[in-house]
Amino acid sequence: MSVKQEKRIRRHKKIRKNLHGTAQRPRLCVSRSNQHIYAQIINDDNAKVLLAVSDKDIKAKGKKTDIAKEVGKFIAKKALENKIETVIFDRGGILFHGRVKALAEGAREGGLKF
Repeated sequence: MSVKQEKRIRRHKKIRKNLHGTAQRPRLCVSRSNQHIYAQIINDDNAKVLLAVSDKDIKAKGKKTDIAKEVGKFIAKKALENKIETVIFDRGGILFHGRVKALAEGAREGGLKF
């Protein structure tokens, strides 16, 4: 494992100590790879994934940050259809910059509160 991955995992553990999704306020977890971005809404009380969206579900073209924003809007739309209005944002140890920030902005524009 590289030093970069170890730092991300260390940040993620520190963040996850204080985050816990419930039925009233589930956790919006973001993960990304070099090519794709994924978002899940998770209820940690039951250990269930309520919703999952990735850029593979959206047939959008363009820059990766623009696609991430569309993923945020799409998961917000699906969450509001399932009567989920507020979430806890979990960036997964990834810096809040670039695609992760774009996804968060898209989710906020879509109507999610966090």
